[in-house]
Amino acid sequence: MSTEQLERMRSGQGFIAALDQSGGSTPKALRLYGIDESEYSGDAQMFDLIHAMRTRMITSKAFDGRRVLGAILFEGTMDRDIDGIGSAQYLWQRKQVVPFLKCDKGLADEVDDAQVLKPIPDLEALCERGRVAGIFGTKMRSVIKAANPAGVTAVVKQQFEIGRRIIATGLVPIIEPEVDINSTSKAEAEVLLKRDLLAELDRQPASEPVMLKLTLPTVDDFYSDVVAHPSVLRVVALSGGYSREESNARLARNHGVIASFSRALTEGLSAKQSDAEFDAMLDVTIESIFRASIT
Repeated sequence: MSTEQLERMRSGQGFIAALDQSGGSTPKALRLYGIDESEYSGDAQMFDLIHAMRTRMITSKAFDGRRVLGAILFEGTMDRDIDGIGSAQYLWQRKQVVPFLKCDKGLADEVDDAQVLKPIPDLEALCERGRVAGIFGTKMRSVIKAANPAGVTAVVKQQFEIGRRIIATGLVPIIEPEVDINSTSKAEAEVLLKRDLLAELDRQPASEPVMLKLTLPTVDDFYSDVVAHPSVLRVVALSGGYSREESNARLARNHGVIASFSRALTEGLSAKQSDAEFDAMLDVTIESIFRASIT
């Protein structure tokens, strides 16, 4: 990781674009983009189409480091080129956008109202490959379904254990313990989550910071002490199924937290749009998420 990228993530204005839909979520992402499953056959064609969509977003004049701080890539995107250079290199060299890599392999079955990460074989090898490709950090997502102390603790413990392995490879982990926005005990789960996060952060050296990607909380500014923690490089928020309008409104009320939206970022974009229409839509979207992120 470069010192310049570290300082940019620590103090730069903007948000992180989540462009990391993988195998299971790709058909839905393409469908929302106006490409039906009947229009392609097989994984190879599907991933060609999603790479074309991501390339269109990243190369758009609306997408640049003035408002977009970072971008999270799927492994298949990292392994491909944009305009003849590696995707991660393109992001940083051409756009001044810090590249991250989704490193998890999906969710395990639900236990104690939570889904921890499936095993990540060859994690260190993947991180090393990412580092060579120009990746700054990683992201891995677990899900908390209810305020069950055992489930919350299992998620946080695993995230930090894996996060520390990632730090040892020279990358910065984004720890993502998502709380399901539809949970009937969402606020209570967030209390448990914050308690466990702060306990782990207090054990984490400030010289080896982590990032956190959290569900927009029920109580505004609920994570302010997490944002201020010396071992936290940045706190980012996921949209979690809220519309872009709702996500932006909630985000603006959580000071010091910036967006890391996926579906809310691509909302309204279509393969059928002309480049001018596409760029205009993306520009409006990026501006609205940027404004909500600088409160």
